[in-house]
Amino acid sequence: MPSSGCASPAICESIRIVNLQEKIRAAASTQRSRAFPIVIVGHVDHGKSTLVGRLLHETGALPTGKVEQLRAVSEKRGLEFEWSFLLDALQVERDQGITVDTTQIWFHTQQRRYVIIDAPGHKEFLKNMVTGAAQADAAILVVDAAQGLAEQTRRHAYLLHLLGLRQVAVAVNKIDLIGFDANRFNDVAAAVRGYLASIGITAAQIVPVSAKEGDNIAEASANTPWYHGPTLLEALDGFPDRAAAVEQPLRLPIQDLYRVDDKRIIVGRIESGNLKVGDRLRFTPGGREANVASLEAWGNQAAPVAAVAGESVAFTLDEDVFVERGGLATAPDAPPLESTRILARLFWLDKEPLHAGQRLTLKLGTAETDALVEAIEEVIDVETLLPAKADHVERNGVARVILRSRKPLALDRYETMARTGRGVLARNFHIVAGFVVESAEGGRLADVTRVDASVSQADRAQLNGHRGGVLWLTGLSAAGKSTVAMAAMRQLFNRGRQVYVLDGDNVRHGLNRDLGFTPEARSENIRRLAEAARLMADAGLIVLVAAISPSQADRDQARGIIGEGFREIFVNADLSVCQQRDPKGLYKRALAGEIANFTGVSAPYEAPRQADLVVDTGSLAPIQAAQVLIDYAERQFAV
Repeated sequence: MPSSGCASPAICESIRIVNLQEKIRAAASTQRSRAFPIVIVGHVDHGKSTLVGRLLHETGALPTGKVEQLRAVSEKRGLEFEWSFLLDALQVERDQGITVDTTQIWFHTQQRRYVIIDAPGHKEFLKNMVTGAAQADAAILVVDAAQGLAEQTRRHAYLLHLLGLRQVAVAVNKIDLIGFDANRFNDVAAAVRGYLASIGITAAQIVPVSAKEGDNIAEASANTPWYHGPTLLEALDGFPDRAAAVEQPLRLPIQDLYRVDDKRIIVGRIESGNLKVGDRLRFTPGGREANVASLEAWGNQAAPVAAVAGESVAFTLDEDVFVERGGLATAPDAPPLESTRILARLFWLDKEPLHAGQRLTLKLGTAETDALVEAIEEVIDVETLLPAKADHVERNGVARVILRSRKPLALDRYETMARTGRGVLARNFHIVAGFVVESAEGGRLADVTRVDASVSQADRAQLNGHRGGVLWLTGLSAAGKSTVAMAAMRQLFNRGRQVYVLDGDNVRHGLNRDLGFTPEARSENIRRLAEAARLMADAGLIVLVAAISPSQADRDQARGIIGEGFREIFVNADLSVCQQRDPKGLYKRALAGEIANFTGVSAPYEAPRQADLVVDTGSLAPIQAAQVLIDYAERQFAV
């Protein structure tokens, strides 16, 4: 008889299935019986904390005597009693008059239990608001009846959109301060409804309330006979429950691996789905597969045969496949995305602006890796909702960015699987941004595996006598980029260096022959140049790229693609000098209107903000300028 006590493998499998089905039913029931999480958001001073305090009072969630105690404390301190005092537990909050942290408060109605996450509205504490909203299934957006849609209200609403929250009720607060004016309420409601609709959110209900006086919180108010909708609590009860995590596809981030005697044990927490002995698993990145041989238990506990979402598990495999921390275990028929390049919707929280080309630490699930901000696709104006091109993102800004990670990531689109579709960016151990995954380049790449080179960069450097790298020569047309690059290539070649020039004009005859000269085409031109240069540098060559590359953002993108071997060289010559040289007659034609989008005439050139090297071809002869470049290359790429 097998050690498990089963009479046969078929009976064992039947027991596992029954056990799993029971656990799934129990887990789904438990999740639905848990408190329904709602986040309270809105502009500072619009009354969020007051509203939460009133909700607790109206639902009997406060300890006996708590309100009287706070009234006495307020009177002693010479303050008028405020319902917000229930939440402002930190002295700094009372001193400053603003909520600075997220607070979780439990209460219940006749329909179900709730946990309300009160998030700060002040822009200085937007990070806390994001933290709170990310945990919620629905939101209450608080809007001041007199002030209407303020900038921070729009920002918070847009962040709800970014985080995928689509269940939103609006509380138009302080209705008593406008004399319960129906026309004013209707105007505010129309503006809020229109804004939310423009960002893809349908307001479930818009309720006129007075958090201070209690109008339309738990009972319909006689002060608003013109309003025939639900109370705020009835609006909350109208939110449907989110689908149980246990009923979604399996997502098991790998936390760690242990060796116990002769067992290799993998541990992690099941974020969604379920797991049982005998299940086939796929591990991404990489796409390797194996069966679950056992679920482990510690001490004298009996080993389980199944586990569900929310449980931490330790398990072994029937094959010794490669698995590491940061990977993701899934079912083979429902794999995640796998990519090193993702399009993310990002909210920037750091005081220092975000620029393309910056390297940050990306954390998603248990995975952590270096990542490059390859490009800032657009910055969103939360007032107008219009996207705009920009080379940076200010604090509290919202943007769509392309992130390139150093190693492949296993992830999902946020709209599909929230738990594995959102992450954070950090710098020096401090979180500077939160993001959600919009898409990943290449889609599902679980069946595409990178092939490691059999010859390393160190091997090539030892053979060549130098490391590979890229000298990116940027400057105006006729500044001398190609002339200097070609002269330097000849001298470096004579010294035995492996060197090549990628000239912008030459590449447009082949690789980039399909591209024009619009800003978008120029950006793609630079991206392809950078990708080609990166491959050649990886092969051990010193690559001299001679290209106008007028946009700093495009050059930053190139730096990000190529990595630490990138050096930005500013070939500097005044526009007047370049126009006087004009070896190809291009300036003359551009000034005559025969050439559109010509850099320096009808299109801008952004000089490097901080070039690694400046070569002044306005004062140096070509051979002298080439020598400056040669000496620099020898120093930078020496073994």
